[in-house]
This record gives sequence, C-alpha cells and structure tokens, in this order.
Amino acid sequence: MKNYRIIAFDADDTLWINEPFFEEAENRFCALMEDYLSKQSLSQALFKTQINNLDLYGYGIKGYILSMIETAHNISEGKVSSKITDKILAIGKDLLQKPVILLDGIEETIKELYGDYTLIVATKGDLKDQHRKLHLSGLGSYFHHIEVMSEKAVLDYEKLLKRLETPAEEFLMIGNSLKSDVLPVLDIGGTAIHIPFHTTWAHERIDHEIQHPHFYTAKSHWEVKDIIRKNV
Repeated sequence: MKNYRIIAFDADDTLWINEPFFEEAENRFCALMEDYLSKQSLSQALFKTQINNLDLYGYGIKGYILSMIETAHNISEGKVSSKITDKILAIGKDLLQKPVILLDGIEETIKELYGDYTLIVATKGDLKDQHRKLHLSGLGSYFHHIEVMSEKAVLDYEKLLKRLETPAEEFLMIGNSLKSDVLPVLDIGGTAIHIPFHTTWAHERIDHEIQHPHFYTAKSHWEVKDIIRKNV
C-alpha cells in the first residue's frame, strides 16, 4: 500500500505538447540545408550534434538553436551563408514563442489530485522557457514546487527528494519518458506512471520492457487518478 506525499509531473509532452514543435523545426532546418545532404542524413547530423552538446548546453530550445547552427556550419564546411544562419535563428525564435497546448485530460486530473497531494513539476529544459510555458498554461497555481533539472538521473532525483525532505517511497513521478521519468525513479525506490506520447525524441527512448511492481502505464491522463486511488 502506497501513501504518496508528493506527486511530480514532467512538463513537455506530459502537461503540454512539445516534441511535435521540435519535429516541425527540424523539418524546416532540413529544408534549408537540402542542397548539402538528404533529409535523413541531415536529421542524423543534427541529432549527433545535439547529443555531443548536451553537457555544454543542456536541454532546451537555446541549445537546440546552437546545435542547428553548428550542424549547418559543419555540413557546409563553413560555407553556410549568413542568410541561412538568420533563417535558423528565426526557426529557434519561433520555437520560443509556440503556444502552450495542454494535453487532453491533464487539467482535470491535476484539479482532482490538488489538495489531496503535494503536486510539483519536475522537468528538463530551458529554465526561462519552462517558466513561460507554465505561466501560459494556467496550471502554475496547482504546483507547490517547480524543478527544472539539468538531467533526470538517479542522483538528480535523490537531490530533489532531499530538498523536499521526502522519502522515495512517498514519491510518485508521472511522465512520458521511460528513460527520464520512470527508470531512475524506480531505481531510487519511488513509483512511476508512464503516459506514452505519440512521438518521443530518440534520446529518450529505451529498447527494453520494464517489469516492476511500482511501475504503471496509463493510456491517457484520464486513467492516472484511478491508478493512484487503487494504490494508496
């Protein structure tokens, strides 16, 4: 029997739509650079640059913009024009101004859990951008704490729970990423609910199934409350 004290929600593709905007941006980038490589090769080059830069830039749109510019420079052997660079910057600025579109059922779920549990946001990404999206979402008042993490590994969750003065067995994480929102939480002794999103960034995918007594899958946000109620 679980007595959850804190329920944490991931933000991107858990509270609101995110990855489709990045896919749109990538398509625009590939269209700009189509004279150099095929779309598949361009996508692979951009992904490789992003991964190589994670330790420097972290997650989020600003690092993504820099990785697009670096990729363009590399594949053009330094010949990319300032006009193309300006268009890449425009793609990034568009990303930073995308509307906040809540996922179906999330607001109702949060409202039903609010008051019975301490709700927090635990997400990765750019600090300013995540706060912007949370403000525009209208959900900010429901959350006791907002944590924008540089990474979501075991140590990061342990530090978070220490700051919140909460034991792992009283912590429940809800998110769309098995790699970031589920596996490390299970490893520290917490509980996780996975809500699959229809598209996932390649870096967040895993190639094996998870079998664990404290792991649950919800087909939609509407199932989250029932899963929680059955396990308290």
